[in-house]
Order: sequence, then C-alpha cells, then structure tokens
Amino acid sequence: MSCNGSSQMEYHISDDLPDDLDAIRADIWSRLAQAAQDRRAAMHTPVVATIAADGSLSQRVMVLRAFDPLSAMLRFHTDARAAKVDQITDNARVSVLTYDPAAKRQFRLTGTARIETDTAAADQAWREATLFAKRCYLADPAPGSVSDHAVSGLAADIEGRLPDGDDEVAPGRANFALLLVDVDHAEFLHLAHTGHRRARFTRKADSGWAGQWMVP
Repeated sequence: MSCNGSSQMEYHISDDLPDDLDAIRADIWSRLAQAAQDRRAAMHTPVVATIAADGSLSQRVMVLRAFDPLSAMLRFHTDARAAKVDQITDNARVSVLTYDPAAKRQFRLTGTARIETDTAAADQAWREATLFAKRCYLADPAPGSVSDHAVSGLAADIEGRLPDGDDEVAPGRANFALLLVDVDHAEFLHLAHTGHRRARFTRKADSGWAGQWMVP
C-alpha cells in the first residue's frame, strides 16, 4: 500500500505461522497493512515514541493511517505545532510499538521519521480526512499549551458539532502534517503455550531485509 492508502497488493493473515523468517516478516507487514485500513484492528493505534530535548522518551498513542509494505513506511497524522514535531526535527529516530492481544503478537519497530506539511501527499491526506478529523486542527492555542481550566482548544461555535463543510475547517490545513516513519528494524514476538517465538529483521542498504531468530 502506498502512503496515500491505495494498493494493488493483497495481504493475507495466517493464524499459525511456520518457523520461517520470510513468513514471519510477511505476517508483520500484512498485519500492519490491515491495521492501517481497519480502525477496529488491534494494531490500528500503536504507541509512537520520540526523544525529548532532555533525552527522555516521549510516548503517545497514534492512529496508523497507512503502511507501505514495499518501502516499509508508516504514516501518521499530527498537528504541525505539536511537541513531537520539534522532537523529530532534533532527533529523527523513533520507535513504534503495537500489540494484538487476540493473536498474541507484539511488533517493535524503529526507524527514521520526517514531517511533511506542504507536499502533494499531505494535500491528499487532508482531502481524504473526515470533517471531524480536520476539525481537530482548528485548536487554538496549540496542542500542549497550558490552560487554567479543562478545554478542547476549539472555538465554542464549532465544539461538539460536525463542521458545515470544508470551508469551515480550511484554516486547520495550515496546522496539519504527516509523520512518516521509514522502518529499518522490526522485531516480532509471538506468545504461545507451545513455545514463544521471537525474531528481528534489519534492513540492509544493499540486500534488503535480513532476519534472525532470538530467544524470547
């Protein structure tokens, strides 16, 4: 699937995986592809961790909007004024953690992130977003601002209702950004009473992905 959400490829999920590294990596990619398309999928909302200015980890749950299996790129949406944007500008290394309790699978992904605001991909993602999603980017002041009372950040005349149309949410486009993660490491953990399985995959610049088994 490309970052705009379209794909000609089909990915099928196997309930029982053989002890085969290629099958394991295919399972990771297929579940991420499904999670990006299905908001009810367990892996639809992974935890994304960035590095704060003081060196500490900053974590938040985000919605996985798209996954491209060919390039191993994850796509999220964010407010361009959010703290994570500055953190990624200072240190582009990020970690993404997701878990499916029914399948008992955990994926730990690491990679290099970038922010896009004024690109064709960002424009398309904005066009495809729902009015409710676009409304979030009208918040003023910016996300993370301190307030002396509970507040959504939205103006009273739009809080709690569906916007009338694109014209009403258009000012939010200036605050909308893509957070793209080029995955270069992927770690797989499957919990099973018959014996756990753990594997790690590393992207090699000249030879694609290399996998190795690990002790769970």
